[in-house]
Amino acid sequence: MYISESDKAAIRQLIEKQLLAFKQNDQETAFSLTSPTIQRKLTPQDFSEMVEKKYSAIMKSRSIMFRGFTLIHDFPALVSTIMDQDGSLAQGIFIVQHQRDYSWRIHGYELVSINEKII
Repeated sequence: MYISESDKAAIRQLIEKQLLAFKQNDQETAFSLTSPTIQRKLTPQDFSEMVEKKYSAIMKSRSIMFRGFTLIHDFPALVSTIMDQDGSLAQGIFIVQHQRDYSWRIHGYELVSINEKII
């Protein structure tokens, strides 16, 4: 799948907006940036609890460096290096979904070892 430079910029802005919402403990905004599939399955509270439990390094990162794009399960994904509050490193993958109105929404996350190869 081809991702234009303007789409790459829009995806990065989307992710940065959600990361800021997490830092500000703004569950409603963080949830509003997710795909309709996620919004049908979870409430804002459930979503926030799930992210904190499974992806706390994303929700409470000390720093994030975006590295590039790939495809995960046929969805575009932005790969990043994440440093958590303890200084541990991991790879964070932000999976996005293109919407009918041509916008982008966050469709999922993955956290993997810093040494794992991402296809």
